[in-house]
Amino acid sequence: MAVLIDPPSWPGHGRLWSHLVSDVSYAELHAFAARIGAPRRGFDRDHYDVPSELYAEAVRAGAEEVGSKELLRRLKAAGLRRPKRAANVD
Repeated sequence: MAVLIDPPSWPGHGRLWSHLVSDVSYAELHAFAARIGAPRRGFDRDHYDVPSELYAEAVRAGAEEVGSKELLRRLKAAGLRRPKRAANVD
């Protein structure tokens, strides 16, 4: 399993958020997100926006803690990066 999470440092809606990605497949990402209780509506193109309250749970469940730049590098290297201009499909 290669699910990655960056630190909760992205502000929005009065909270801090992390990005949760897989460098293997979207299927792996969706299954992992469901296991930690992240709602499907949190999926945005190629990642889940995860509130800081779920960060520790994601790490306990096996997500690898990486910096934002490393997360993006590995997502691109896996060919799973979907820029904003791409459709939000899975």
